[in-house]
Amino acid sequence: MSGEIPDASPDRHSIRSPTSSYVDPSVPVPVRIVDPSKDLNSYGLNSVDWKERVESWRVKQDKNMMQVTNKYPEARGGDIEGTGSNGEDMQMVDDARLPLSRIVPIPANQLNLYRIVIILRLIILCFFFQYRVTHPVRDAYGLWLVSVICEVWFALSWLLDQFPKWHPINRETYLDRLALRYDREGEPSQLAPIDVFVSTVDPLKEPPLITANTVLSILAVDYPVDKVSCYVSDDGSAMLTFEALSETAEFARKWVPFCKKHNIEPRAPEFYFAQKIDYLKDKIQPSFVKERRAMKREYEEFKVRINALVAKAQKVPEEGWTMADGTAWPGNNTRDHPGMIQVFLGHSGGLDTDGNELPRLVYVSREKRPGFQHHKKAGAMNALIRVSAVLTNGAYLLNVDCDHYFNSSKALREAMCFMMDPALGRKTCYVQFPQRFDGIDLHDRYANRNIVFFDINMKGLDGIQGPVYVGTGCCFNRQALYGYDPVLTEADLEPNIVVKSCCGRRKKKNKSYMDSQSRIMKRTESSAPIFNMEDIEEGIEGYEDERSVLMSQRKLEKRFGQSPIFIASTFMTQGGIPPSTNPASLLKEAIHVISCGYEDKTEWGKEIGWIYGSVTEDILTGFKMHARGWQSIYCMPPRPCFKGSAPINLSDRLNQVLRWALGSVEILLSRHCPIWYGYNGRLKLLERLAYINTIVYPITSIPLIAYCVLPAICLLTNKFIIPEISNYAGMFFILLFASIFATGILELRWSGVGIEDWWRNEQFWVIGGTSAHLFAVFQGLLKVLAGIDTNFTVTSKASDEDGDFAELYVFKWTSLLIPPTTVLVINLVGMVAGISYAINSGYQSWGPLFGKLFFSIWVILHLYPFLKGLMGRQNRTPTIVIVWSILLASIFSLLWVKIDPFISPTQRAVALGQCGVNC
Repeated sequence: MSGEIPDASPDRHSIRSPTSSYVDPSVPVPVRIVDPSKDLNSYGLNSVDWKERVESWRVKQDKNMMQVTNKYPEARGGDIEGTGSNGEDMQMVDDARLPLSRIVPIPANQLNLYRIVIILRLIILCFFFQYRVTHPVRDAYGLWLVSVICEVWFALSWLLDQFPKWHPINRETYLDRLALRYDREGEPSQLAPIDVFVSTVDPLKEPPLITANTVLSILAVDYPVDKVSCYVSDDGSAMLTFEALSETAEFARKWVPFCKKHNIEPRAPEFYFAQKIDYLKDKIQPSFVKERRAMKREYEEFKVRINALVAKAQKVPEEGWTMADGTAWPGNNTRDHPGMIQVFLGHSGGLDTDGNELPRLVYVSREKRPGFQHHKKAGAMNALIRVSAVLTNGAYLLNVDCDHYFNSSKALREAMCFMMDPALGRKTCYVQFPQRFDGIDLHDRYANRNIVFFDINMKGLDGIQGPVYVGTGCCFNRQALYGYDPVLTEADLEPNIVVKSCCGRRKKKNKSYMDSQSRIMKRTESSAPIFNMEDIEEGIEGYEDERSVLMSQRKLEKRFGQSPIFIASTFMTQGGIPPSTNPASLLKEAIHVISCGYEDKTEWGKEIGWIYGSVTEDILTGFKMHARGWQSIYCMPPRPCFKGSAPINLSDRLNQVLRWALGSVEILLSRHCPIWYGYNGRLKLLERLAYINTIVYPITSIPLIAYCVLPAICLLTNKFIIPEISNYAGMFFILLFASIFATGILELRWSGVGIEDWWRNEQFWVIGGTSAHLFAVFQGLLKVLAGIDTNFTVTSKASDEDGDFAELYVFKWTSLLIPPTTVLVINLVGMVAGISYAINSGYQSWGPLFGKLFFSIWVILHLYPFLKGLMGRQNRTPTIVIVWSILLASIFSLLWVKIDPFISPTQRAVALGQCGVNC
């Protein structure tokens, strides 16, 4: 199946080089002294003045800069203080040259204190372990040894997590400067073309209405329509998704002009109409109320049509699905079907109700055949890279999950403030946005928001080499996905601080820097496409780009696959379609590049595109880019750019965490493990530590579950992991706990994270560590060592139709619930046994009891959200969970009493002699 491909002329898709200026650089112009660390408002550039200057600049933009500077020679080389039109012109020139973004450092008084506490905590840890190792517990040596091993591992995990947060930063963007430089009114926009990817698999688990809202928010984005293309990957080849997308394209003709006319946010209709705010705020058009009511009615009718399609799809006909023309749906067999492409909306057709063009909307379902490895989501993303390169070839790509809609219509412009910045763009592989979620319960019981990770850890990484790729809400540089190296400056190639201190700075410009400078010159010589199809077919000879000189056609085909059109597109760093192509050839080539055998004997999934080898392909893909020397950016505008849905049900949440942890274990046991991979590249040390922490954290589940059981064992055996503490030793214990709390409090201070979010993160770290992470370790070992694969489970995105947070209380059985429930039962039994023993032994035994009870209560408090999840709305734990947990706890307790490993053979013989055989 195919759709008509609109005409794709090179003029429409090519853009000027980001380094090109609107002013002749050879002409000296007056310079205004501007502090880039300050906001423009600090110079009196409020919104009214700004609009007036923009208008003045647009009216006089045809003036030659040489004439201006000759006419006002007294202003040359100095500050412009005049208030006349010439002063405004000169100021607009300066404003156009200002950076599109800036780093906002954390206040020094907060950051320096934070670092001091980290160092102090490290020193205290050294003294703590010196005491622990030199003071073993003789009568409970096994307990003591296990506890020390666990504590050493926890300390190493803390180091891996803490030091990548050494230099956190914030960033802010200047959308007005971006518009002044690349998107002036009355002129063709020079913003870069962007291809947006939406991935979906199962429409029954990922409702089509949610996918439709995501697509609608993309089509209504605030960006030139001829620069945006939306590709929807249907990896389940479902006719339901295809028909829902067709309905979405029709509704978009009414929805998109409504959004742009009234400038509404967000532009996903389901979430716009569900907002409980004053929707009349800042609206001045009298027709708004009437048009909003009409649009809401149109959307409700659209929802009914989508719901009818979903209801129809519940029962699959025996002969399979048939299309409107009576032919069989090609994707009836989800594991054996041809590739399918349908263009629903395009730049040369599909106008909205106001007669304006709409962004391109393309449905893609790659070919699948038995006997081929399809690589799940990573394979689907690579297919979209190739299809989009053939049809539109946007210079940048942005991928979102089907449930992550554009919450801000400015999202693409936010990303372009970094990607099109002359200084940052050449070395930035992707711009990652934080994930924000709708539909989370008020107290975020299972830490679905991940606030600590997105607002603390990611800001820390942004100050090193950039955040990790988290799988959605990310804008990529196409060249980075093609496996090319970045264009680095001499400062970027400086050795790290350890090498500097030992060897000093470089005194000569090394070869890498000279190669980078050569690459800069060649990339900026021309902004027009430098390849055409005739030359590609002749063997790709005669081009001046250095990559065509270094690689022959055979090497290019071995790297990218046998598609001349696609190979030609990889050389167009500014995007655009090669000339001398026609829609028929583009469509034929697009079908070819999504065939299941296209990637055979190529570097797809190995060095280019999304990397294969793990169910968490996002971590692996970002790691490979950073290892080549690319930098990533973390963009956190005041209004979240993307919002999605998250599983608030306990079982679904644990299964989601299991998949993430399993992917990390797969990377740990692969050749791409950050512990030993990429030392010949340009990966910074602290960035490497962050990646190591990302892939080793599931192993922490083993010492964690042992440490959570230790308090119960101490209470059952009347032993303890710590000997009698002196005042000197007690001081280090107090200082250690104080440093832990101080570190947390200072992190909350500079990041703005709330104490409740921090505590929920701590709780779910224990819940996930005693359940999903533990299972992931064993499943990963089975998969890598024994070849036993586990099925990929799509997280349910079902909407909450049975009331507010009804899904939160639904119980779904999974074996992941057994380990944490067992830990809970053992600790409760241990507390009862310990208190009973203290009552029978007198007041002198109450002192040691409090220390043991403290650790046991610590475990129970961390598992409290899990306990509430088991009880559900009716506060009743399912019988199967109780039976399994009590059985395991009883077996463990009986074995412990029978073996009693802390009694020596001599003591056991004495006990038998005193008591007798029949005692």
